[in-house]
Amino acid sequence: MSQARLLSVLVENRPGVLQRVASMIRRRGFNIDSLSVGPTDDPTVSRMTITVHVGKQQAEQAMKQLYKLVDVIKIDDITTERVVAHELLLVKVNAPSRARRDLLDVVDIFRGRVVDVASASVIVEVTGSAEKIDNFIDLVKPFGIKEIARSGAVAMVRGNQVRLRLLSRDEHAAGGPVEAAGAAGADAHALGAEEYERAGNIAPVKPREPAEAAHDTTGNV
Repeated sequence: MSQARLLSVLVENRPGVLQRVASMIRRRGFNIDSLSVGPTDDPTVSRMTITVHVGKQQAEQAMKQLYKLVDVIKIDDITTERVVAHELLLVKVNAPSRARRDLLDVVDIFRGRVVDVASASVIVEVTGSAEKIDNFIDLVKPFGIKEIARSGAVAMVRGNQVRLRLLSRDEHAAGGPVEAAGAAGADAHALGAEEYERAGNIAPVKPREPAEAAHDTTGNV
């Protein structure tokens, strides 16, 4: 059954990566509901948060294809995990003086804030879950919406859960148990030939090649 699935992807921070990831998803016939990307604490790595409407099996197939891309370091379906997932909404709403107080009451209820005021309109900023954003939009529609801009979700799994698992070639062939790898990046360089693969909902991490000079690719990843 199709549903909104949330994919968290770590990629090399290089020009052209966003286009390759989006093209791979498009070739699978999936529509991207939202895609957010930005650099992480490591300037050579960017995090993508992708929302797509697909079934679980289709999502797993797409993830396997994405993982084959050389620029993808880690990919994880966090749909069923306990996550913090927030969007940013900017909405320009009609706000004549006779209705402005009522509009501001709605903004206060959703803990939004007014970021611009004109004679007959205001721009409101609201952050939160997709459901919260949708509910706010529904409530301000009667005032008259002029423009909407949504960032798409950015998400992170709650707590200290380790989401990395390492499979050696021998373990994979034998179907035996796997060991959790908390420092997968260091292990990857040390083990070299061992294979990082997806197991259940635990995301793999590839051994990374020596990075070239870092690029800020927030706009053109």
